[in-house]
Amino acid sequence: MESKRQQKVARQLQKDLGEIFQRELPHAFNGAFITVTNVRVSPDLGIARVYLSFLAAKNKALLMETIEEKNKTIRQLLGERVRHQLRIVPHLQFFLDDTAEYAEKMDKLFAGIVIPPAPAEDEE
Repeated sequence: MESKRQQKVARQLQKDLGEIFQRELPHAFNGAFITVTNVRVSPDLGIARVYLSFLAAKNKALLMETIEEKNKTIRQLLGERVRHQLRIVPHLQFFLDDTAEYAEKMDKLFAGIVIPPAPAEDEE
């Protein structure tokens, strides 16, 4: 269970990272639209697990590698934004959030299910 402090820091990091990806570094990721879907912060606020979702991205694995290469720059930009709120800028760990794709796959599976009509009670 996350503490109130962890939740507040996570929300702030999510907001700031979203702005960094959209406003300050959009050119670095070949025009891909990056959304920060969730952030989880460790109890000591030293590590932030950042979950990302991509739109208009052809190769998501390559994009994740590019983000990992630019981790230091992203952390520096984040540090400039949160320097008055946090004592330590957390180390960032990026993960691919594929819940939207998973939900789409499940919708397709459910749409493909054919359910036969139930037999009438008087037939039994």
